[in-house]
Amino acid sequence: MSAVGGVIRSDIAALAAYHVQDAAGYIKLDAMENPFALPETLRDGLAKQLSNTAINRYPDPACAALTTALRSAMGIPKELDILHGNGSDEIIQMLALACAKPGAKLLSVEPAFVMFKMIATFCRMTYVGVPLRAADFRLDADAMLAAITEHQPVLTFLAYPNNPTGNLFEREDVRRIIRASPGLVVIDEAYFAFSSQSFLDEISQFPNAVLMRTVSKLGLAGVRLGVLIGRHAWLTEVDKVRLPYNINSFTQTAATFLLENIGEFIAQTKVLVAERTAMAANLGRLFARFPGTLCFHSEANFILIRVPDAAAVFAALKARKILVKNTSQSHTLMQDTLRITIGSPAENVAFLTALTSILESQYA
Repeated sequence: MSAVGGVIRSDIAALAAYHVQDAAGYIKLDAMENPFALPETLRDGLAKQLSNTAINRYPDPACAALTTALRSAMGIPKELDILHGNGSDEIIQMLALACAKPGAKLLSVEPAFVMFKMIATFCRMTYVGVPLRAADFRLDADAMLAAITEHQPVLTFLAYPNNPTGNLFEREDVRRIIRASPGLVVIDEAYFAFSSQSFLDEISQFPNAVLMRTVSKLGLAGVRLGVLIGRHAWLTEVDKVRLPYNINSFTQTAATFLLENIGEFIAQTKVLVAERTAMAANLGRLFARFPGTLCFHSEANFILIRVPDAAAVFAALKARKILVKNTSQSHTLMQDTLRITIGSPAENVAFLTALTSILESQYA
């Protein structure tokens, strides 16, 4: 046995690292990013703010200015606390670390955000996944409630909208799950900016629920900032496993300034919602020509599609310098699916043109 093999945990050795595709030279529609560059109107202001950042000092551990900007930009009520993370991933990890008692179980739906399961493994929690309904990826509330009764999870994650499927679960089903849960329920609203619904106005009504958000999808993916929103009692405990100074000075400065100018990014999200609507309509017309193809409804900044031989379609798109996410192998329910991030108008046209050509060739 090698020195490495004798030291690394066997469950970690069995994992594959989170894979990020090389996107250089491609139309990048694989990672749910905002395709628009920072508005020219904000560049000089951001540069000035960053140039004045005191990088010789440790960052503000309380993120005071950033917290104020987040409250204003997201409309977070004063009675709820805010905890900051280096992206949502660190928030998920902090929650898991804080709840990882011996024998503790983490529950979610499947398919779901891959980091729920991966971080459960990192923290030596038992992961329990409850499959969504096969036909349309709706939440199977009865199965979830049965799993809660059987497994008594200390931590439950529900993405709203869900990734990678893009759909919203029935609100009353989510409420039933929160009420039935013996542990903490985390509503992950990473795509809140593109959705018609949110639990922000309800979260304070539940003693065992918190809300998680990120600014990545707003156009600030490079900033790496996630937030946990909830009651003081919960966030105080989770804060104990947060590493000191986890939000660096540049992130705090940039995010504060940009969130104070949130209107620019809201305008971009409106464009992307309109593009998502147009994309769905165009895919609907295209898929009407080809049996076995399907477009799923989405309230996020991506659309999930099903096509015969998704691997071949993915490869053909990549050959045309268009990068999407091949989700076919992520779960048995995801067979022959591709996840398409909504890009700029020109990028969306390029994708549709390429997909049309590929399907016409496949069905010829």
